[in-house]
Amino acid sequence: MNAAVDLQTLAAQIRDARGVAHKRDIDAVVTRLGLGDRHAAVPVGDDCAAIPDGDGHLLLAIEGFIDSFVTADPYFAGYCGIMVNLSDVAAMGGRPLAVVDALWSRDAAAADPILAGLSDAAALYGVPVVGGHTNTRSETGNLAVAVLGRAGPRLLTSFEAAPGDDLIAAIDLRGRFRDPHPYWDASTGSPGDRLRGDLALLPRLAEDGLCRAAKDISMAGVVGTALMLLECSNVGAVIDLDAIPRPDGVPLARWLNAFPSFGYLLSVRSGDTPAVLARFAERGISAARIGGIDASRVARIRDATGEEAVVWDFVAGPLIGCGQGDAGPES
Repeated sequence: MNAAVDLQTLAAQIRDARGVAHKRDIDAVVTRLGLGDRHAAVPVGDDCAAIPDGDGHLLLAIEGFIDSFVTADPYFAGYCGIMVNLSDVAAMGGRPLAVVDALWSRDAAAADPILAGLSDAAALYGVPVVGGHTNTRSETGNLAVAVLGRAGPRLLTSFEAAPGDDLIAAIDLRGRFRDPHPYWDASTGSPGDRLRGDLALLPRLAEDGLCRAAKDISMAGVVGTALMLLECSNVGAVIDLDAIPRPDGVPLARWLNAFPSFGYLLSVRSGDTPAVLARFAERGISAARIGGIDASRVARIRDATGEEAVVWDFVAGPLIGCGQGDAGPES
């Protein structure tokens, strides 16, 4: 099988991945709830809802966890309840204020490791758990955690990527997989001051005007997350697979489905790219230009030979339905 065919297969695997499939559910919900106002001050489709407040914004986000994950790794599920929400706040250029949780378990003993994970992460990241909802008489274990944060007047959004920008991936590779799951954990066991300082990079980039669009890498993986960013900004891109920061010894196909504990995509003016890369390097975080933003509204991947394959054509149809051009090909 030649490289071009392999690349086409990889593009199909990205489109069909479970993490991307879950993102496709967003389209129907946005339509049903009437959230598709693309002229709103802060449109729906970002990592957090951003609510104008004084000279800045309040940020509000929530994460829910499937019962199989909560059952298989209850401590890490609780830990992720804090970690992934704080990642969403940072991706918008904000800082967290507090979190609340909603927990269901069959009894108090089953709830304990979930609560331990929540407590440990809250202490490490320096954000308080201020309330929530608890039910320890449920047939299955489920968890949802919401966060409140605050950002200044300069948000990082999914709607500001522009043709000519560099697409940068910044990922903390100092971790390991929590097998058999796709979670790349560079957080548990790390010092809290380092974790807090790493997250603070994002709001500082926003405040210093070095970045205008960003998204944290989710269960959709690096390319899948890029699809959402590109759709919201009504743009396209070519992503160079070999440029994506990747741990030694991890196959590319597995890494493209990984959910890193610290991972972001940023759309940056080319003149600002060296300064942005330097800031991540100063903290030991791997960052690289992985492609360029263009006006095509088509997301492509490219291998070392220069061969390309289309992952998504937003002119033909939406992924999450939150893009500026999702009203149809004539918009």
